[in-house]
Amino acid sequence: MAEVRANKKVVLKDFITAGFPKESDMEVVTTDTVRLKVPEGSKAVLLKTLYLSCDPYMLWRMRKHDEPSFVPDFVPGSVITGFGVGKVVDSSHPDFKVGDFVWGMTGWEEYSLITETEMLFKIRYTDVPLSYYTGLLGMAGFTAYIGFHEISSPKKGEYVFVSAASGAVGQLVGQLAKLMGCYVVGSAGSDEKVNLLKNKFGFDEAFNYKKEPDLSAALKRLFPEGIDIYFENVGGPMLDAVLINMRTHGRIAVCGMISQYNLEKPEGVHNLFYLVAKRIRMEGFLVLDFLHKYHQFEEIIARYIKDGKITYVEDKAEGLENAPAALVGLFAGRNVGKQLVVVSHE
Repeated sequence: MAEVRANKKVVLKDFITAGFPKESDMEVVTTDTVRLKVPEGSKAVLLKTLYLSCDPYMLWRMRKHDEPSFVPDFVPGSVITGFGVGKVVDSSHPDFKVGDFVWGMTGWEEYSLITETEMLFKIRYTDVPLSYYTGLLGMAGFTAYIGFHEISSPKKGEYVFVSAASGAVGQLVGQLAKLMGCYVVGSAGSDEKVNLLKNKFGFDEAFNYKKEPDLSAALKRLFPEGIDIYFENVGGPMLDAVLINMRTHGRIAVCGMISQYNLEKPEGVHNLFYLVAKRIRMEGFLVLDFLHKYHQFEEIIARYIKDGKITYVEDKAEGLENAPAALVGLFAGRNVGKQLVVVSHE
């Protein structure tokens, strides 16, 4: 008989109707159990969860959408899902063996049965911290790589601006730009994060947007020649200010707009005519369209890590019971670096 274990998990109580999520929107369930064996005749994989990623897009899944979205809504009363790192404890899938470390879409639970393995990836580099696969070597890092190299078409010496620059995506975008020989400026929401951008990640300049009464003037001060590439993470007034300060034939890679996620009515953008006047290319992207390039990305970034060319900061919450607070803190800007949850150290 297969062993049965307790299986703590985090479920969404009900859809969020307004604002950011609260801890009370989620519940930690401690009464469930799991059988440590995949179902007979399946091609499933059973994982022991090691690390979970907290990501802004999860708020989108916590809301009910009448029209299909780019990711499916969560199901109230069911376990929350997201990107994570795990160890295979049982498998009937030919690509995954017991003892393998993997990352991909998993449940916010101590053990997760994966029946759809299209979004599960075997970890090839176990000589770097496994937690990096929640961010730097996972979806956040891959997003930074695709958004910068594929969408932004960068060239050496160009002027690059990154908003939300100390987050999981932004910190890598800035470092990739520096490795290309670009001039890089980042914005963040605290002096601590600004210091991190300049002294840890090697940004040429950084500013606390909360201390700038005029965002356009701030960008003009830091980019007197204008901006070639804007990596967009926040939207709203920042996007409006950037459009004024873009250079002719500039590129804007639209990764996210976190300032708009909790608004019942999104803010309008007033300076869109600059797209015409300056011949700017503004393009949104989903990294899922580029999965065929993942192994190329993984190899390049793993080499950068080993060579000391890239540094990375993580903000770790210990224990699955603290996952709701970690996710909520992400939207309040409490995290410094990539927010993740340590579920198990083995």
